[in-house]
Amino acid sequence: MSYLVYIAAFGTAAVIFLWLRDARIFFRTGLPGYRKAAYWGVAYGALASLGFQIAWFMQDYEILGLGLILGAIYLQTNRKKEDIWKNEETLDRFLGSVPINRTNKK
Repeated sequence: MSYLVYIAAFGTAAVIFLWLRDARIFFRTGLPGYRKAAYWGVAYGALASLGFQIAWFMQDYEILGLGLILGAIYLQTNRKKEDIWKNEETLDRFLGSVPINRTNKK
């Protein structure tokens, strides 16, 4: 097993973390940009998981697996979302801690 498998595992974990962070922000704010990002995060997480499976089981195709994971990271961070950050600290942004303010609440 090569060191690239560990990089693939870290990249997959990053994609899944970003997906769950977008879902958390959507559930707390109800903003449509984060809703779409959370839905697409499922597909990007599946793509990253496929890349990890390729890197893990097919030792000759580790670079292909890493390419799929990097593609998933690029597509996930390239989505346009609403600007919700004012003066929050870095840890709050990292964890997706935003005030609960549902825009779709009646």
